[in-house]
Amino acid sequence: MLDTHARKWVQPIIGRTAKLLLNWGLTANQVTWIAFVIGATTGFFIYWNMPIVAVFLLWISGYLDAVDGSMARMNKQTSAWGTLLDITFDRIVELSVIIGLAAIYPEARFLLLLLTASIVFSMTIFLTVGALTEKKGMKSFYYQAGVAERTEGFILLSLMVLLPNWLLWTTALFLIVEVFTGLQRMMEARRLLRDEL
Repeated sequence: MLDTHARKWVQPIIGRTAKLLLNWGLTANQVTWIAFVIGATTGFFIYWNMPIVAVFLLWISGYLDAVDGSMARMNKQTSAWGTLLDITFDRIVELSVIIGLAAIYPEARFLLLLLTASIVFSMTIFLTVGALTEKKGMKSFYYQAGVAERTEGFILLSLMVLLPNWLLWTTALFLIVEVFTGLQRMMEARRLLRDEL
């Protein structure tokens, strides 16, 4: 929801960063890899009991993940490969946080497992609709908006990391929001795919 509706407010900053990195000679795919490496370390910092560092790196990774797309569009070099890397790396970063939390909070493991399943459910719909629909958005595939987009996910993951005493509650909230988003996308998919018949 925030990615879709608040992007216009942060896009000027993202655009300036994209231009800066392009001027430094970096490509969009290189920034995608940098964002991935930074984000994938979050689970280790959670495990090493450095939650503030983990959340800081998570958000740096997320910011660069937004910048790489702007870089590709500025250079008119959006590609299916870049989209694949972007979506795959996003899920690995999320899993890094979840695995890091599961490693040190065994009492939350079942809920974290359910959260992972809900992310798989929602992303399966998201990716299938992107592959099946002929509509295209600003990105190189059809982007289904929803209540839980990347920013909402980062906010909830951050709360899970920073508020361990509330981990069960924040994980349950993320689970509910993710399932709701999956169902929301399923209903939109039914309308979209029926329109294309």
